[in-house]
Amino acid sequence: MNPLPDLEAWAIFAKVAEAGSFARAAEALGLSQATVSKAITRLETRIGTTLFHRTSRRMSLTAAGEAALERATRILDEGEAVEAEVVDRSTTLRGRVRMAAPMSFGVARLAPLLPDFMRQYPEVELDVQLGDAQVDLVAERFDLALRIATLADSSLRARRLCQVRILLVGAPAYFAEHGRPKHPRDLARHRGFHYSLARGGNGWRFRHRRHGEFAQTVPHALQANNAEVFAAALRNGLGLALQPEFLVWEDLRDGRLETAMDDWQVEPIALHIVTPPGLRRPARVQRLIDYLAERLQREPWATGGDSRND
Repeated sequence: MNPLPDLEAWAIFAKVAEAGSFARAAEALGLSQATVSKAITRLETRIGTTLFHRTSRRMSLTAAGEAALERATRILDEGEAVEAEVVDRSTTLRGRVRMAAPMSFGVARLAPLLPDFMRQYPEVELDVQLGDAQVDLVAERFDLALRIATLADSSLRARRLCQVRILLVGAPAYFAEHGRPKHPRDLARHRGFHYSLARGGNGWRFRHRRHGEFAQTVPHALQANNAEVFAAALRNGLGLALQPEFLVWEDLRDGRLETAMDDWQVEPIALHIVTPPGLRRPARVQRLIDYLAERLQREPWATGGDSRND
């Protein structure tokens, strides 16, 4: 009778390959580095070949390791999934949910929603990573991400929550000093703040229901890869910016900022929750998705409705 495969060692191998080092894998697994090293040695002895090239400076997969990685990762994923399913049958949700979100949105709009969820589910651990660059949900093992964008075709599962308007805004003092643009071509004489990760490069593109599209390059007084950087300069009347409504609606409500060129629209973007394909979502992840969807769709800046393709 053939002995059972060393499933634990294969799962540890997948975690080491993912983490890129024995030390990081040991920390992620809650094991000692010696235990992780012994598991890999045991596995290599069993299969009669090495899985990693090791030097004092770096570690990489051998050809055998590359060939085995996909199935080993599946062993790890399936093991985590079956444990999550058993845990989810209890009345109390517990375990970690790893989530990514854009920086400004995460700080301004996501963070205030988390305390209520944490009070309802005190045994769920939230791991929130913020950044404006899109993460690879599968490779970096995220359970979900909030994305404000026009989504490209992919294997990810997506739930569209609402539409987000992009508004041309400035302070009353700025308009009093420099005038209020009425056509996109007027922006050539104004000072703009440019979001460097915006679609379409340096040009600001607008659409009018009668006059069609018009793109205009605006002189940049300030450029940043995070739109929240512009808030203070906008309020101080130092320029104009195209800003998502969720960042400026309170300033608009309170009169610190005003919109301009309201008959020229910027193509809106949409807020989505995206999740990896494949395995069934643990109940704690689904509960967080439903909670965020319900709360975010009630925000005063949210327009449109829930649309699912997940």
